[in-house]
Amino acid sequence: MKKIINTPHAPAPIGAYSQAVLSGNTLFTSGQVAIDPASGELITENITAETTRVMENLKAVLKEAGMGFEDVVKSSIFISDMANFGSINAVYSNYFEEATAPARETVEVANLPKYVNVEISMIAVKE
Repeated sequence: MKKIINTPHAPAPIGAYSQAVLSGNTLFTSGQVAIDPASGELITENITAETTRVMENLKAVLKEAGMGFEDVVKSSIFISDMANFGSINAVYSNYFEEATAPARETVEVANLPKYVNVEISMIAVKE
């Protein structure tokens, strides 16, 4: 049985999708971009601030599902410019223990929603 996960502490969906879906003990998050849920504004002044907002949005979704970054088994990172990889990775790495970090891919794409620089989605499993 699937359960829709929704929290006011992450941006509301801007289309026909949910912030996350919990199926059994597995959570599938939608991609998060750097929208501040309090103001609705995009945080794009620099890639570090943008990536931090994305990770904080994901943290809120995970928390609403009773999970945390320690439960994440897979991340997908989409970026508009591979030159930003080092800065994005530096922020992303602050949210995980290196020894237990999830599997991940990072892909450069032509465009992202709202022309942001980074979008991240995750799969988490609560054992």
